[in-house]
Amino acid sequence: MSPGEISPGDITPRQIGPCRIGVITFPGTLDDVDAARAVRHAGALALPLWHADADLHGVDAVVLPGGFSYGDYLRAGAIAAHQPVMGVVLDAARRGTPVLGICNGFQILCEARLLPGALVRNAGLRFVCRDQRLRVETSATAWTGRYAPGAEIVVPLKSIEGRYVADAATLAGLEGDGRVVFRYLGGNPNGAAHDIAGITSADGRVVGLMPHPEHAIEALTGPSSDGLDVFRSAVDAVLGVVRA
Repeated sequence: MSPGEISPGDITPRQIGPCRIGVITFPGTLDDVDAARAVRHAGALALPLWHADADLHGVDAVVLPGGFSYGDYLRAGAIAAHQPVMGVVLDAARRGTPVLGICNGFQILCEARLLPGALVRNAGLRFVCRDQRLRVETSATAWTGRYAPGAEIVVPLKSIEGRYVADAATLAGLEGDGRVVFRYLGGNPNGAAHDIAGITSADGRVVGLMPHPEHAIEALTGPSSDGLDVFRSAVDAVLGVVRA
């Protein structure tokens, strides 16, 4: 276990730290360690959560990281969406707990109906792996409060089922309500509708995106440090920090 991480059994709610963010591991998850590292770089405590947990152990926010949960059998994220931990994640999200789904985590959030639409095979049926330019469309979410609307960032993208699709009414609602959070720039890498890379729930507390901000938290290990403010924004949201 990495420094800064602790076992759920070691603590009681609010015992340690001003902000605790749970990172869920499903069988087949790949990026939980990277997500936990990003949480720690943002100044929060990373608390590991397991797919069979029926308790979030008092965390203030939740990250569903990327990977291939359950081998992407049936559909990407379909099996994970029905695991015990997701029942308590749904309850927490309805109470306003910030929840972030990255790549496979985004797929899980859509399968669990916390976010609308679906993620399907990329146009061309090819795995895409590249450093991707994005535009931050809104700062009015728990995970983008540190960005200025219209900010351009670069983070890695790596997926084969990353094409966001939804019916016309859903897309119109997302656009009209300002719920598109991230949009692809410099060419659409996967055929996503409206160049959508990420969306949010109506209350701005649940966000899903296909690119990986946890892989862009420092210049030494990523194409930029642009992704770190995703996690810093969640810390601000938990602590009630308001930035001009």
